[in-house]
Amino acid sequence: MSASAPLLTTPLNALHVDLGARMVPFAGYSMPVQYPAGLVAEHHHTRNAAGLFDVSHMGQLCLSGPDAAAAFESLMPVDVMSLGVNKQRYGLLLNDEGGIIDDLMFVNRDVANGGDIFVIVNGACKHADLAHIQQRIGSRCTIEPQFDLALLALQGPQAVTALQRLLPGVEKLVFMTGAAFEVDGADLYVTRSGYTGEDGFEISLSAQAAEAFARRLLAQPEVKPIGLGARNSLRLEAGLCLYGNDIDTTTTPVEAGLNWAIQKVRRTGGARAGGFPGADKVLAQLDGTAPAQRLRVGLIGLERVPVREHVELHNDAGQKVGEVTSGLLTPTADQPVALAYVQAEYAPAGTRLNAMVRGKAVPMQISALPFVPNRYFRG
Repeated sequence: MSASAPLLTTPLNALHVDLGARMVPFAGYSMPVQYPAGLVAEHHHTRNAAGLFDVSHMGQLCLSGPDAAAAFESLMPVDVMSLGVNKQRYGLLLNDEGGIIDDLMFVNRDVANGGDIFVIVNGACKHADLAHIQQRIGSRCTIEPQFDLALLALQGPQAVTALQRLLPGVEKLVFMTGAAFEVDGADLYVTRSGYTGEDGFEISLSAQAAEAFARRLLAQPEVKPIGLGARNSLRLEAGLCLYGNDIDTTTTPVEAGLNWAIQKVRRTGGARAGGFPGADKVLAQLDGTAPAQRLRVGLIGLERVPVREHVELHNDAGQKVGEVTSGLLTPTADQPVALAYVQAEYAPAGTRLNAMVRGKAVPMQISALPFVPNRYFRG
């Protein structure tokens, strides 16, 4: 969007204003960065109870037709074709150099029997993603953008308690599965997933039904509204990438540490190996024939100094060996954490590096991810 374009609003804009949110521009939308309780209180509430996030700026689209699964699989190093009905998977759209155009979530809503593949992409990327998908596979399947739908995320250990009062049966879902529900005459599609490392749900519904349903959720004693600020601190503690910061068109899945997202069937020697954009480079990095020269790592600060994105990382000889892509003082552990890319030789856990903060060397140590243990509900 051009800098002069007016900000778009989500279907929950009036609710955010009523709740006293501080609104900021984000992905072309006016979005709540925090509410009166503040970022830290919102962060802790999500970790301990249930937080409601408006993520309606994200893009939703549906792929349908008998060739849709095979077509979509041709764009990503991911197993689409054997995904079970109402099962969800994390995917990566790649360019011809193996760089990440976007990361996304998709669900098989029985595409083989006349249903669809339901896809959720990042808000800032959705129009470019749609154009890319249409250009690459538009002749093979029907692509229906549904950018007018609303999307809510209810996250935290008490999310299931609150949501099952309104949607009986939702408690039967497990992590990375979905189901259709109906409430007050409105159709919803709910997945048990999210972006905080906690148990939780993402709820797709019409714009017309969104505010009433959000208000019903907020009326539950466990639930409070949460803004983009806490969403960022929660996902960083969970070690999850933010598109545009930690992954972009210059990073491959292997460099980004997303090897787990590439199923065996798509790897060298697999039944449907390769065949996706950038496959030669990505598979060579994956199988070690041409290893990645830099890798995404987690870092924990050894002093109580926050380290932000774009801060250089130096070795003991004063040479630059990496750069921070996301960082903050974590509310849960109350210590500095960061994600960064470093030269591969410096990636092992325990390696110490210096973050150069305003000319001062701040010691940090490579750490395993996530920083806070994930608590997804797997049944």
